Amino acid sequence: MISRADTLALDDADGLAFARARFALPPGVIYLDGNSLGALPRRTAARVADTVTREWGERLIGSWNDAGASVGGLGGGWMEAPARVGARIARLVGAAADEVIVTDTVSANVFKLAAAALALRPGRPTIVTEAGNFPTDVYVLEGLARLTGATLRVVNDPLAALDGDTALLWLTQTHYRTGAVRDLAAVTAAAHAAGALAGWDLSHSAGALAVDLTAANADFATGCGYKFLNGGPGAPAFAYVARAHHGTVDQPLTGWMGHAEPFAFEERYRPAPGIARLLGGTPGILGLTALSSGVATFDGVEMAAAAAKSAALGDLIIALVEERCPEVTIACPRERRGAQVSLAHPHAYAIAQALIARGVVGDFRPPDVIRFGLPALYVRFVDVWDAVDALADVLATGAWRDPRFAVRQAVT
Repeated sequence: MISRADTLALDDADGLAFARARFALPPGVIYLDGNSLGALPRRTAARVADTVTREWGERLIGSWNDAGASVGGLGGGWMEAPARVGARIARLVGAAADEVIVTDTVSANVFKLAAAALALRPGRPTIVTEAGNFPTDVYVLEGLARLTGATLRVVNDPLAALDGDTALLWLTQTHYRTGAVRDLAAVTAAAHAAGALAGWDLSHSAGALAVDLTAANADFATGCGYKFLNGGPGAPAFAYVARAHHGTVDQPLTGWMGHAEPFAFEERYRPAPGIARLLGGTPGILGLTALSSGVATFDGVEMAAAAAKSAALGDLIIALVEERCPEVTIACPRERRGAQVSLAHPHAYAIAQALIARGVVGDFRPPDVIRFGLPALYVRFVDVWDAVDALADVLATGAWRDPRFAVRQAVT
């Protein structure tokens, strides 16, 4: 039997416990949904306010060149902000500083990177992805295939589908529903052995796992800024292009910020050198400011330590659920699992809503999965114990049967 006192002792010994103070967590809430929307960093409000009132309000358009001495905003010039924040994210995903840039959304970046891969592999008209992949990735790849005449293969075994026609293997490293983690290096090597390029969605990995894009020899990647990176709702995404492709990558959304000299106002497009050519339109500076604050929550944190803590939190949930909630099925791997645990129950949605009503915030993914996200920076071991205690009570009392918990909301 695992006692609550046992988990308090684990928290006392936690080498990352200092990071929790970096977040403004509401009292009485156990927040286990950081794999969907990260918690609010304490510094975000002041940083965004500084960008609004001083950088924009006082310095006006001059902040594109020099935002002046910063007391919390982006500092430097707004023009360089996408590269500057991207360089900080690069450390978290095992990339060089000049291989990552903040731009657009994951959906837009999937389109840009997949189109670039097709152009780099002429005569290979096929993109391979996994059945059950995160829907936006598949939707975007479907749209790209319609526009270009490429073939999209959505298969259960993507590695077996690689052949001489494959231009790109596009996968999500951490599965959004099950939390299963793919071997970045091994899968990339398999794609390269088939003559294809490898692209990755890191939305559930960046800020959660010890990702190493360089060691894996990955070609492309993207990931969102609002989950484990704590950048706020709708935060901009990041894009990665291996330096080996910087001189040849040709993305189709050739907006003016990706031009070699945006303010030369040339009639025709001339790509910027390096990763900057992934930019499209004018970046949203307020979103970049909030994301910069979110990324700063990782200062002094090694991703290997964060990943190890998240794994331990997940192991604890699994052990407690098996001990106290036998009617719930473990729906995630016991090893090679991201910073989340997935639990299955025929009435998962209503159970998740009953837990939220008690201040235990996870989420639901169809058809029958409750997800508990486990960001290492602010989730404690005692939070896990209390969450499973609430789950056991909801199940034992049948509290989830209240009709109000069956009403589906727009966001689940």
